[in-house]
Amino acid sequence: MKKILLCLLVVSMIVVFSLVGCKAAVKEAAVEEGAPEEEVVVAEEETGVEAMWASGVKIRFFCGGDPGDAFASIVYKGALAAEQDLGCTVEYVFSGWNMEKMLDQLREAIVGKPDGIAFMGHPGDEAVMPLAKEAYEAGIAMMYQNVDVPLVRATYGGGYVGAILDPQGRALGKEAVRLLGLEPGDKAIVISPWGQPGRYIREEGTALALEEAGLIVSRIPDIEGMATDPSLLTASLSAAFLLEPDTKLIVYPGGQVLGAAEMYMEAIGKGPGEVYNIGFDTSPAIMDAFEKGYVQLTSDQQPFLQGYLPILSLCLTKVYGFGPMFNDTGAGFVDMNNYANVAEGAIKGYR
Repeated sequence: MKKILLCLLVVSMIVVFSLVGCKAAVKEAAVEEGAPEEEVVVAEEETGVEAMWASGVKIRFFCGGDPGDAFASIVYKGALAAEQDLGCTVEYVFSGWNMEKMLDQLREAIVGKPDGIAFMGHPGDEAVMPLAKEAYEAGIAMMYQNVDVPLVRATYGGGYVGAILDPQGRALGKEAVRLLGLEPGDKAIVISPWGQPGRYIREEGTALALEEAGLIVSRIPDIEGMATDPSLLTASLSAAFLLEPDTKLIVYPGGQVLGAAEMYMEAIGKGPGEVYNIGFDTSPAIMDAFEKGYVQLTSDQQPFLQGYLPILSLCLTKVYGFGPMFNDTGAGFVDMNNYANVAEGAIKGYR
């Protein structure tokens, strides 16, 4: 009976969590509790899963932004953890959130013929489709993260890990109205890469939800490079605010700029809470902005999982023939009342 229980324990720890280190911990604990070491070894062998079970699998992984980017760095950390846990070999690609650069790098990745590619879907279905066809014909497994490409996946397969953008955006708008007591006639500024296929739909969902609640929404475009240097947004945001100085709400398209809310408020001469600042993601800078009263609400999409799970899925496909994962990483809202619950993880770079 003890032997059976040990088998079940090892299987559940490895398969459910896919953490190689767990197996060693279980073995050590079992020996300390008096189970013969050879019995534990047999239990491990009977699982059929070896340590570093994805050794030999080669993956090209797209992090999205630049190294050190507030969002991309968390995605990267998740991918590194998966590589370490599973034993696969991963080549990391940084694109500075530049769509043309992503596509060029995807072409290069396909030529390299890895076993799998985990790609950011920001360029959209139309741009990705011909390259997905090339990957499919080359026998390369595909996963997409952060921005979905549903038409591509329906045509050539592949999975998705990330938030479902339109409902995520709409939910943020509705929660802002509820939480902040916004009323019909109140004014809002929503920043987004308007027109970027597949990507802008999140902030458009927020804008539509606000308009449905009776708010007057001004849509202003993002600024190229602002994810790396948030100060690049200051001039255009300040100009938009000067046109509508009674604006009550500003919606930011990513954690890099939401975390710079204090800088933007200083530029327009507003103190904490005088204008509501909301958006997406968590980071140390956003936690600090919550603490100081400059940020009131954000939608968490757990970027660490967007790094870890695509690599896990590709390895499971290559080694065991499993189908690709589809995982909605949208975790809900962080606001003035609960931000302390996730602050530690954000400061450590996991949230």
